[in-house]
Amino acid sequence: MKIIDISRTSIRSLNANRGRSVLTILGVVIGVFSVVTLVSIGRGMQNYIEDQFNALGSNLLFVAPGKADFGGDPSASQTRNKLEEKHVDLIKNSAGDMFVTVSPYVVAGANVKYKTKTYFANIQGIDSKDQKTYNYELQQGRFFTKAEQNTSAKIAIIGPLVVDELFGTRSPLDSRIKVNDETYLVIGTFKEKGSNFDDGVIVPYTTAKETFDIQYVSSIVAKVKNQEDVELATREIKIALLNDLKEDDFSVLSQTDILSTIQSILQILTIGIGSIAGISLLVGGIGIMNIMLVSVTERTREIGLRKALGATQFDIAYQFLIESVFLSIGGGFIGLILGWLGTFISAQFLRTEIPFWAILLAFGFSVFVGVVFGTYPALKAAKKDPVEALRYE
Repeated sequence: MKIIDISRTSIRSLNANRGRSVLTILGVVIGVFSVVTLVSIGRGMQNYIEDQFNALGSNLLFVAPGKADFGGDPSASQTRNKLEEKHVDLIKNSAGDMFVTVSPYVVAGANVKYKTKTYFANIQGIDSKDQKTYNYELQQGRFFTKAEQNTSAKIAIIGPLVVDELFGTRSPLDSRIKVNDETYLVIGTFKEKGSNFDDGVIVPYTTAKETFDIQYVSSIVAKVKNQEDVELATREIKIALLNDLKEDDFSVLSQTDILSTIQSILQILTIGIGSIAGISLLVGGIGIMNIMLVSVTERTREIGLRKALGATQFDIAYQFLIESVFLSIGGGFIGLILGWLGTFISAQFLRTEIPFWAILLAFGFSVFVGVVFGTYPALKAAKKDPVEALRYE
């Protein structure tokens, strides 16, 4: 009962100085809010990347120019690009029975124009068989044919973002657009697939090479028939390409390889950003200690009176420590609520979520801050001499 009474006294003391209490916990609130919100956004970015890869399927292999280096300059590998259409045939002739499709992929960014409107789009040059490779679903119109690909026909299938920007609510079928100042006929549109795809303009890869004067292909994409054969297919592609290229001239990457690398980078960034945000919790703890030291000085006579009436050093120390912990718990609780609201708002743009470990870490650290930074003021109050304290003015 004595501990409960001391706790009630601590609450009344904090309530008597509401303004100061609110300002004191502000640092803790900001710290917990920052940690929870930034970690949830980091998790949202990981989910976003995973969704984009899932949209393609898990049985794709990518042959990229040069050695894969996610930390280096992405343009460096393109300057050493030696991938050509003949390498597609090498893979088909060596292990074609393992793949649904093996095809070149050409990508470039360019302004797409329709009358007075312009939109910077992602131009994707693919094979006529690649509608199923990339899981594109047509909204209207048709896909291009092998014959159109062989003749480098200026035709295009455009994504939903391009449709919205250039055509609004009207149908774009049979309209003519400008891509890199060349006229293309719109023969179809595809359904929403994800922001990495929806700003795309799909054209035959032969047309893309001609329009952008590209000698080499950006990459080679192979769709494996059976998911279980991905590792074997990777080895077969390497063996086939080593007949014409050196080992440093190309890299064979699976969806899993790329995704795990990107996810590990994002996890490190999320932890780093969350740790930086956690510094504000330390600042909040220093604020708590500062205010509690001021409170000890202001309440010196009260401490002397309580000791004269029989309060022990433990009672005095416990009261001030409880006040400090209440401040940190209150700040942590408010910070969690604000963090949840921040995550809810972010969820309108990303698939954000708050990991349970982030909640425990942020709230637990806020309590830890209250205990650590409240201990010194509490001990200082407990050690005051009752006679000297009663004489204090």
